[in-house]
Amino acid sequence: MLENKEVRLILSPKSSAKLNMAIDKALVNSFKIEESIIFRVYSWEKSFTIGIGQDLDNYKEFKEKYNNNCSKRITGGGVLFHGHDISYSFLISSKLLGNLGVKESYEKICQFLLTFYKDLGLKPSFVKDNEDIGLMKSDFCQVGFETYDIIVNGKKIGGNAQKRTSKLIFQHGSIPLKKTDNSSIIGTTLEDLGIILDEDEAQQRLVDAFKKCFNVDYKISQLTKNEEENLNKILEGK
Repeated sequence: MLENKEVRLILSPKSSAKLNMAIDKALVNSFKIEESIIFRVYSWEKSFTIGIGQDLDNYKEFKEKYNNNCSKRITGGGVLFHGHDISYSFLISSKLLGNLGVKESYEKICQFLLTFYKDLGLKPSFVKDNEDIGLMKSDFCQVGFETYDIIVNGKKIGGNAQKRTSKLIFQHGSIPLKKTDNSSIIGTTLEDLGIILDEDEAQQRLVDAFKKCFNVDYKISQLTKNEEENLNKILEGK
């Protein structure tokens, strides 16, 4: 499905939660069904995000702690903390991915994450493939367990979420790199597993894993004029 396709690779600089999530939204709003696949890799200032169905006013404690550096994602889910992690966004037309259902598309797309972790010497698997772990909801994204969450040594490592429209599948996710002082709600990080990566190396390894897994060619890209225009409208609240 993806093999030998050209992928627009967007490498974004470290940004605020508001800007990172506005870029995601701008990419979705600008997406054309005939467009090439988009793979964006980026990092964060110290911040947090919440699912689209939540209300930031319910998290005044976190807003104060993170100096109001927060935003809603365009996907669902709970609270996700940033600044110790790297993230990716992936956009593809539903048709190009073979019109897969939600579960099948998660399993397909997340293969590059399994490759990323395997290349670090880890043994990742999906929650669904481990009979000892039960599904569990949580207000904090990195703590609960869902069917296609990725686990290592029985611990969830990172998280992913999708938004689907009639023409595209959008998926983004976070890979926690460094230990923090809030491990009970931050979740397991690569450092907890004995792997030390800085953001630059982690991002390069993620880019390499995607290329290796799907056998694609990259075209380094910036936001298009249309995407920039949509981004500015979103940031202006229009």
